[in-house]
Amino acid sequence: MITLSPTDTPQNILHGHLVSAVGPRPVCFASTIDAKGNPNLSPFSFFNIFGSNPPIAVFSPARSGRTGQVKDTVHNVLEVPEVVINVVSYNMVQQMSLASAEYPRGVNEFVKSGFTPIASEKIKPFRVKESPVQMECKVLEVKHMGNGGGSGNLIICEILLVHISEDVLNADKKIDPNKIDLVGRMGGNWYCRASGTALFEHAQPMANLGIGVDALPAAIRNSKVLTGNDLGKLGNVTHLPADEDIKTYKASLNKKTQSKEELHTEAKRLLEQNQVEEAWKLLLSEAI
Repeated sequence: MITLSPTDTPQNILHGHLVSAVGPRPVCFASTIDAKGNPNLSPFSFFNIFGSNPPIAVFSPARSGRTGQVKDTVHNVLEVPEVVINVVSYNMVQQMSLASAEYPRGVNEFVKSGFTPIASEKIKPFRVKESPVQMECKVLEVKHMGNGGGSGNLIICEILLVHISEDVLNADKKIDPNKIDLVGRMGGNWYCRASGTALFEHAQPMANLGIGVDALPAAIRNSKVLTGNDLGKLGNVTHLPADEDIKTYKASLNKKTQSKEELHTEAKRLLEQNQVEEAWKLLLSEAI
C-alpha cells in the first residue's frame, strides 16, 4: 500500500485520490440567488443528507484548486441564505456538466445549460424543472474550512419542502431507483449510473442479531471458494437449519458425494441468488 500524509502531499494529488476513493458521491445541483436577484446554478458532489428530523442536508463548494477563489454559490447563500437542492438523473447529466463551468459572476447558468427555472414556494431561488426531486432549503450555517485551494465551505441546510415527480414513483408511491435513474460522481471525469444492472438488493441486518461470521464452522469460514460477502450473508441468519430439514434437503439433491470445493461452489451460486437457507442446508449436508 502507499501511505499519504495530507501535510506532505500536493493538494491536487491528494484531491485526486480522495475523490477517486470516496464514491460514488450524490450530486447536489444547487440553485441560489444573490442580493440583486441574479440566479446561479452549479453542481457539487461533496454532498449528503444528515438527518430527517429535522431534515438536514450539507454540501460543500470547495475553493478553486487553481485560483483559491470561493464559488459564487457561497457568496450567494451568505447574501440570501436559501438554496434549492436538485437531484441529478442520467438524462440531464450533460446539461448539468455545462452548468459546472466557471462562468463570470452574474452569468445565468439556467440559460447557459438550457434548464427550465420554476418558482419555489417558500424561498427565492428557482427550482430546476427537469430534476425529478427538488428540495427547498434554508441555510442554517456556512462553515469555512480553510483559505487555500481545495478548502471546503460547508453549507448546512434545513429542508423545508420536497417536490417529487410522480414519474419516478412506483405503485406504492415510493421512489423507484430505476425510474429516478440517478448519477453519482467518481474521480476525474468519471460518473456512475445508479440503475439497471448497477443496482442490487441486500437485506439489512435483522432486528434479532445474526450469528456472525465468527460463529461459522471453521471449514466454511476458511473456505477458498466463499468470499467475504458470502460469509456475511451466512452470518446474518439468526439460527441454523434443523437437522431434519438438512437431511430432507440432502435426500432431495439425489447427487453423488461432492468434494468440499464443489459444495462450496454450489453454495456460492445459491448465495448469489439470495437463497441463504438452501445454501446453509447444502453446506451442512456434508456433516450429516
